[in-house]
Amino acid sequence: MEDLDEVAEVEKSIFSQPWSKKGFADAIGQEAALYLTARVNGRLAGYCGLLQSLDEADITNVAVAEVFRNQGVASAMLNELIRCGQERGILNFTLEVRAKNAAALHLYEKLGFVSVGIRPGFYEKPREDAVIMWKYS
Repeated sequence: MEDLDEVAEVEKSIFSQPWSKKGFADAIGQEAALYLTARVNGRLAGYCGLLQSLDEADITNVAVAEVFRNQGVASAMLNELIRCGQERGILNFTLEVRAKNAAALHLYEKLGFVSVGIRPGFYEKPREDAVIMWKYS
């Protein structure tokens, strides 16, 4: 919660339809939520989060500030998010990613996620399909 202002700023700088500070606060306040931030030299480098439903979780957010990209921040955050999720009893993780986001697709595949389908027109601004991915235990 203490990182909300910085998270909201990074979110606005990256996404065409960013979550609001209130949206993050509402999500973080849920018992089923787990959110992590990463800092490099005291600066917010990125954040990620999930919502748990029994033994499955939907990874709802993954973002790395532009200046910290290609430094392993996303990989480290996601590995920690998955580890923490597994400690909570989560066996399987899912997420959606823009079909044209090659860097993210590569990262998720490297972490053991597999593509299981497409959600046509899932994203707006610009309109784009989402690839549905799962990581199974």
